[in-house]
Amino acid sequence: MTKQTVIAYWLIPSEPAHSFFQRMINDLARRCDAPVFEPHVTIHVGPDRADAAKNAIAAATHECKLIELKPLGIDQSDEFIKTLFVQFAMNAELRKINGIIRDTANDSSQYELKPHLSLLYKNLAAATRCELAASIDVPLSEVTFDAVKAVRCSPTESGADVEAWSVIAAASLSGDCV
Repeated sequence: MTKQTVIAYWLIPSEPAHSFFQRMINDLARRCDAPVFEPHVTIHVGPDRADAAKNAIAAATHECKLIELKPLGIDQSDEFIKTLFVQFAMNAELRKINGIIRDTANDSSQYELKPHLSLLYKNLAAATRCELAASIDVPLSEVTFDAVKAVRCSPTESGADVEAWSVIAAASLSGDCV
């Protein structure tokens, strides 16, 4: 069975949230022997078409400005890519940028947008995940995102998969997302 390569579209938090989350990710990775990655919220996953991804990033950054999301809390799951994460509230701007990317990339995939920012990718026992989740506090009432990236990746099931990710397009958000 071969792994299908896809393009994941990420929102990247602006400072100071970016540094806050990066320190948290780095600390958890060190403590749990897990991979380090850039803090992001995946807003769409579609087929591996670099030209479509670059067009989608250009359209999103032309039509959307800073996006602000409200953290709802820390959660955990037995899914490798959602071991430990910050759940965010859905809002109109997030739906809009998701639609722009999906439409511009001419992508009919059924990706379900559930906005979250992962803090750890590691297969851990439920008790350990719950203990870690309970120990984390996110003192931010809102997180601003100011950039979008398109990242080529295979299904992420291990640290090696995380290390193989490659950014194929990136841009700052600029216009009005209304």
